[in-house]
Amino acid sequence: MVQRREPTARQVRLGIELRRLREAAGLTAIQSAALLGANRVQISHIELGLIGVSEERLRRLASHYACTDVEFIEALVAMAADRTQGWWEEYRRLLPTPFLDLAELEHHAEFLWEVAILYVPGMLQTEGYARAVFSSRVPELTDKELELRVRHRMGRQRIAIPYELVIHEAALRIRVGDRAASRAQLAKLLDHSDADHVTVRVIPFDLDGFARAASTMTYAGGAVPKLDTVVRDVPTGSAFIDSEAQLNAFRTRFRKVEAVSLDPERSRDFINRLAKEL
Repeated sequence: MVQRREPTARQVRLGIELRRLREAAGLTAIQSAALLGANRVQISHIELGLIGVSEERLRRLASHYACTDVEFIEALVAMAADRTQGWWEEYRRLLPTPFLDLAELEHHAEFLWEVAILYVPGMLQTEGYARAVFSSRVPELTDKELELRVRHRMGRQRIAIPYELVIHEAALRIRVGDRAASRAQLAKLLDHSDADHVTVRVIPFDLDGFARAASTMTYAGGAVPKLDTVVRDVPTGSAFIDSEAQLNAFRTRFRKVEAVSLDPERSRDFINRLAKEL
């Protein structure tokens, strides 16, 4: 089997889940290889996402690992069989890999939850807002790099899965561009909040006891909860978090932030008031 030069985050995640199943079963890679009639290197490459795994082999591995979670196994089979060449592939070798991995994650997600404290999230940014964000990068991007990033960000907005956004007043008030760009951005938020699959909630400045300013996250729901993923910004790009303990913590964190936010109707009124102030 041909080894992949650059496995996607989804391919790597499949390998990670197979490794977790093997380790939970108390088997070494050598033992697993013997059960499969393969060698240790092949098992290692499968678990690193460097080579694919057939449905038949995946089911045999799940059986050897005594995994009885049928829904989880079927979700892994679907991941292994996936040959999607999404719209983001046109940016391969033009943009950093995390841009592509994020678009792929969102494409396959069942739902998205987002907490935004300082910026309007990319899924709901206007082109002008996105351009202002990318223009602030140090060192500066070339014109071509800037346009590629803006075009890619606009491409991410084509999905129509359930999307819940909790956004702080700070993100609504900070002008990353000029007054007109801020007004257009608030208008876009209002337009999207009318969509059946989008829910927007606001956290106002005057909320007492809000100590969750570090709660910024994108939570992508997988085919089963075990395959959920949290994305957080780090200095080097984006970090993908998928351990079960951390996923549980982020689910709780999102619900706590959501619980103290304004309801959708009051949030719309709030954004409308801000827009009229501009």
